Amino acid sequence: MQFILNPFNRNVSDEDLIIDIADTAKKLGKNTITMSDYQNTGKYAPCTVVRRFGSWFKALSEVGLEPSRSLINISNEDLFENIENLWRCFGRQPKYHEVVKPLSKYSVGTYEKRFGTYYNALKSFIEYVNGEISEYPNKNRNITENPRKINYRLRFKVMQRDGFKCRICGRSPASDPSVILHIDHIIPCAKGGKATIDNLQTLCSVCNLGKSDLDMKK
Repeated sequence: MQFILNPFNRNVSDEDLIIDIADTAKKLGKNTITMSDYQNTGKYAPCTVVRRFGSWFKALSEVGLEPSRSLINISNEDLFENIENLWRCFGRQPKYHEVVKPLSKYSVGTYEKRFGTYYNALKSFIEYVNGEISEYPNKNRNITENPRKINYRLRFKVMQRDGFKCRICGRSPASDPSVILHIDHIIPCAKGGKATIDNLQTLCSVCNLGKSDLDMKK
């Protein structure tokens, strides 16, 4: 068996990257390519391209290719909720390379196209979830509130407050990926508990199942 060192591409020129992206699109017969297309066919790693140009879509623009995805029908709230799901899954801020299927509904390129960079997407998400939370968004519509309904902004704030850990056993997805976090009503809905931040807590799926509808309020 012969061991061969992979080529070191950090010092590759912008021109070489642009030429290779263009060549990849030509080979595939497309007027645009995704990061996945380039990963499978291109000479360099997509992350090398992103580091150099700031985002995948800026690189495509430099080459003269069309954006690889249309975001017309995807709202910012849909994109933010996807980040919240990833954050909850990992128990921490999701990293660039972790924004992939099946865990992520949208690609990291989707965030880059909407916000310029993935970092900007995270900043926008934090600003959004840290804004004022409407625990009863329909209170002016004469609609009976559902105490079981917890919007993702409120869910994230509760988990953030609890350190993305189960408040009973202390387990977290950050240290054990098998842990699944739930949001639990301290005073159960059946006993009049509301979906307010003071009446919600983070529990793992095991502790939540064991607690059932017990009232944990001291």
